[in-house]
Amino acid sequence: MQTGLRRQDLVYPELSYAIVGVLIEVFRELGSGYQEKYYQKSVALEFAKRKIKFQEQAFVPLTYKGESIGRYYIDFVVESKIAIEIKKDKPFSKKNIEQVVAYLKANDLKLGILANFTREGVKFRRILNIN
Repeated sequence: MQTGLRRQDLVYPELSYAIVGVLIEVFRELGSGYQEKYYQKSVALEFAKRKIKFQEQAFVPLTYKGESIGRYYIDFVVESKIAIEIKKDKPFSKKNIEQVVAYLKANDLKLGILANFTREGVKFRRILNIN
């Protein structure tokens, strides 16, 4: 039996709802039309205000058989559990989704949220690392 409107079959449901709440609050305050960096700064401020632990521009090394072959920078890693990637005005593309999947695999995370600040509001996709 579900309680309220919250699904119980989600990965990190409470933290996911808190993150989505932050994204919605940032959009309510700023609206559309700003550069990604301003949405990212606003999200960081809102995370801090709500005492949500996060790393911004988190460095993730990419290795192959123990050797460094590259690096990623994730917009946010929240509570060492969820990767957040911020986009602006672009429809969700296969490239964006693959980017988040790569972050999840490289950092051994279960869940990513791809957030897109558009004229119609903030849109988001939950992306699972199923490997």
